[in-house]
Amino acid sequence: MADNKEISLEIKPEIAKGNYSNLAIITHSHSEFIIDFATMLPGLPKPEISNRLVMTPEHAKRLLNALMDNVTKYESQFGLIDIGGGQQQGGTFNLGDLPQFGKNN
Repeated sequence: MADNKEISLEIKPEIAKGNYSNLAIITHSHSEFIIDFATMLPGLPKPEISNRLVMTPEHAKRLLNALMDNVTKYESQFGLIDIGGGQQQGGTFNLGDLPQFGKNN
């Protein structure tokens, strides 16, 4: 996330294949944002976290801006992304509120 500087990147083949994620859990402290990427699939009792990103608040905001920019570009090319139930802000929840993760398990 450099300021208009060209960066040469190399990606290892095992990283290039990527990991599928349909769930992100975001937490933060005063000095870090932590994003856990997980996959929740039918038949599996609990989502499995496949990746964790830890970043400073400044980099988290840069990531947010980059995602907003790319979603805007995507939607201008392919149309609005339907997330069901209207365009909601936020979309956060506590895992403990879900039955499979509650304190009773």
